[in-house]
Amino acid sequence: MSLKDLDPLFNPRGVIVTGASTHPGKFGFVSVHNILRCGYEGNVFPIGREAGDLLGLDVLTSIDQVPEGQADLIFICTPPPLNEDFLRAAARRGVRAAFVAAGGYGEADEEGAEAERRLVALASELGIVLAGPNGQGVVSPPASLCAQIVAPYPPAGTIGVASQSGNFVSSFLNYAGHNNVGISRAVSAGNAAATSVIDYLEWFAQDDATNVGLAYLEGIEDGRDLFERLRQVSATMPVVILKGGRSASGARAAASHTGALASDDKIFEGMAAQAGVIRADGVQDAYEAAATFATQPLPDGGRVAVLTTVGGWGVMTADAIARSRSLELAELSTDLYAALDEKLPPRWSKNNPIDLAGGETRDTIVEVLELVAADEGVDAVIMLGMGIQANQAALMRSGQFYPDHGLERIVDFHERQEVRYAEAAAETSRRVDKPILIATELATTAPTNAAVAAVSATGRLCYPAAEHAVRALDRLARYRHWLDR
Repeated sequence: MSLKDLDPLFNPRGVIVTGASTHPGKFGFVSVHNILRCGYEGNVFPIGREAGDLLGLDVLTSIDQVPEGQADLIFICTPPPLNEDFLRAAARRGVRAAFVAAGGYGEADEEGAEAERRLVALASELGIVLAGPNGQGVVSPPASLCAQIVAPYPPAGTIGVASQSGNFVSSFLNYAGHNNVGISRAVSAGNAAATSVIDYLEWFAQDDATNVGLAYLEGIEDGRDLFERLRQVSATMPVVILKGGRSASGARAAASHTGALASDDKIFEGMAAQAGVIRADGVQDAYEAAATFATQPLPDGGRVAVLTTVGGWGVMTADAIARSRSLELAELSTDLYAALDEKLPPRWSKNNPIDLAGGETRDTIVEVLELVAADEGVDAVIMLGMGIQANQAALMRSGQFYPDHGLERIVDFHERQEVRYAEAAAETSRRVDKPILIATELATTAPTNAAVAAVSATGRLCYPAAEHAVRALDRLARYRHWLDR
């Protein structure tokens, strides 16, 4: 199967919006608003029943009024009986892609299913790429495009999202905004009547702006075709999939949601493993896996060093590593042991996890991190304990004694140290080409903490718990093993 040309969908020269309305609760208003609000620089042509003004744009009463060749994408918010004529008119103006946000198609009833079949046949006849119907929208930060009937608009990044559920697109974009590990493209496939999730993933694999695919699937029509195509995509970029309809009740819900057909979950599990696909267990898990692939290098193996400022965290992380499928605690080499023994007080753990036992000074954490990450017996590092200094700084800054009594100086020092640690982790990771993951519950409990903010500023994910970092690292190692095999 040839690769679909989705460039007019994700990088359109202009956008036509049908169903334009001045009512701020209507899809025809919201979609135009979101396109303009998020900085799209191409032409936008709202089409409505009556001429007028919409957010400073002239509302046209016919697509025939759109200048030829000025729009590549039509965003359809109107009900099914109108949309075939709109598609024909758009083709005459040079449109090459259509996103159909309207519902009432195959997910509704047999009449809707027949309307969907006609729409697909017409789009094929006209040479128009059809996304949807019953979809939420398309987002493309490289083109400053947010053609959606809902928020949000994410920061730019390298994760390409394709989902059979619009709500999961929103969820992934929300996580991207919270964590500052951004999105390259995102599309709600809706009923995926003509363009499926795998079509989007194949295009992402060839897209210079994308280096990891993130997908939500509910149903599969041709398992063999999906397997072969996913395997080819996985050889080019990592693919993370969240699969709905795993249970009988979930499968029934999927059928009513997008008209998706159920698939045997055990077969899907085996297919995913053979195709090199990373299967996620939930929406946050899926995002964290994709964000890890987007920001961390692949490890050469599964030998992990755990660097911690507190012993208990190291113990729990060691347990999580023991439960993983491909990771193990790295053995400290004689040279590394000796080098650490010179840097740390006598009470340090003298083992891996490397517990600094409160012996860190101004430079200790950075120096120890560099020693550990550069060691040939270590494939990856997990750092624990960041944010403690910033937490104390926050308490001092917010109290009645600040900025006197020397507090302003020590608060500034603590916060600068956290920034230094985060930057050192990112720089060292790039230099030695090994993953270095930072985990702290403050990512969830205090997202404005200076340490969390510093990690985010480096463009990397700050994991909300050590077991999250272990799970993400395990997937990096398993994917590397699949590629090598």
